[in-house]
Amino acid sequence: MMISTRLQPVAKRIAQTFLVLIAVSVTSAEAGTRPDSFADLADRLLPAVVNISTSQVVENRRGEQEFRFPPGSPFEEFFREFRERQGNGPNQAPRRSQALGSGFFISADGFLVTNNHVIEAADEISVILQDGSEFDAELIGRDEKTDLAVLKIESDDPLPFVPWGDSDIARVGEWVVAIGNPFGLGGSVTAGIISARQRDINSGPYDDYIQTDASINKGNSGGPLFNLQGEVIGINTAIFSPSGGSIGIGFAVPSAIATRVVDQLKEFGRTRRGWLGVSIQTVTEDIAEGLGMETPAGALVATLSPDGPAEKAGIRQGDVILRFDNQDVETMRRLPRIVAQTKIGKDVPVEVWRDGETVILTAQVGELDEQKLAEMSGTGGQPDQGHSTSEAVIEELGLTVANINDSLRDRFNLPDDAQGVVIVDVDGGSNAAEKGVRPGDIVLEVTHMTVNTTQQVLDRVEAAMAQNRPAVLLLIETSAGPRYVGLRVAE
Repeated sequence: MMISTRLQPVAKRIAQTFLVLIAVSVTSAEAGTRPDSFADLADRLLPAVVNISTSQVVENRRGEQEFRFPPGSPFEEFFREFRERQGNGPNQAPRRSQALGSGFFISADGFLVTNNHVIEAADEISVILQDGSEFDAELIGRDEKTDLAVLKIESDDPLPFVPWGDSDIARVGEWVVAIGNPFGLGGSVTAGIISARQRDINSGPYDDYIQTDASINKGNSGGPLFNLQGEVIGINTAIFSPSGGSIGIGFAVPSAIATRVVDQLKEFGRTRRGWLGVSIQTVTEDIAEGLGMETPAGALVATLSPDGPAEKAGIRQGDVILRFDNQDVETMRRLPRIVAQTKIGKDVPVEVWRDGETVILTAQVGELDEQKLAEMSGTGGQPDQGHSTSEAVIEELGLTVANINDSLRDRFNLPDDAQGVVIVDVDGGSNAAEKGVRPGDIVLEVTHMTVNTTQQVLDRVEAAMAQNRPAVLLLIETSAGPRYVGLRVAE
């Protein structure tokens, strides 16, 4: 299309105006997500972030890592003098060890938050404010499982503090700011983005970390991770680094977890978590197939605590918990966090997968304590009333099983009250071998039905194959405790 000479200047001005509008629009969009500077935000937040210094007395452990030489050897005298020059002589007095970390105020009356590992085992805890003033801190409470601790200082003046934000609405890619005391360099500000959410770094049962590339180093532990509104959405806790310095992979406890823990530490001096009374395991593809589930999801109940909330609610061993208190249990690790955050004594609906269909039950949440964790135990069937000693080869699963007798008890060191059917051989190339099934393991159930004879095992396996199930679900007792295993049927 041709534009007349008379109209060309007009078209040019329209095009220039259009380009300017595009530039303004892009600039405005960027301004909404990325500030030109973090300076105003840093000025506002820095006073509420503190340095934490701890110390503890370390006893001299005489003789630790000593070199041993024959009596009278010239090396014996040489290393004795060397140790004494280094302060490791036999008369060395206990020494005081110091550590540094970060923290932040959450109220004007002196309550502050840090990591448990920053203050753990400390004899003295000092808090240094931005203006250099120093205060002795009182430990209010700490929680090892989430690595959080609450401290308090006494001050005649109101103290600067920062508000909590909602980590559940934070999105991957959003800007965040970390402030802390890396390597003792207090008041350090770094910026980055949220790299990932719901990270499990195998540090505890409630791992649900925010991952960030904002620089976090030694000494940043316990410091806050802010959104651009100046709200705390995480507590910087750990880094992944081969060298010990920041490589852009840091982890923060999300505020959604921290706020509940902090509130309980302030009120009770300890955490009070919900308890269901089950031990659980991941639903793998093989287990899902063995249960008739279309896709792997939920948490498989491996054992129940006697008279615990789950048992009282009618939850059974082998059930898969799909929803708890109207929240989806997408993976096994999701359930402990949901239960822990549920109000103690609350009646909640629990949706489980059982015998090819969903069942809705109601459980009253109990309170978790360490003793209850130790009480977890598995269940078995009724004792075998027969005396058969025959073995059975299950080629489809790569297993050879036998009824338990005195000879097998001695061979595999089984307890006198062992119930079930013992595995005496595993085909090295089978799916069972890949899943870690070993001779000496005991089959307690096949497809949720108790077995005490080899014939019962054969019948259950044949029934599963008749239903065209690609895998058979077994509950086996191992040296580490009972666990479910989904074994694919060999073609």
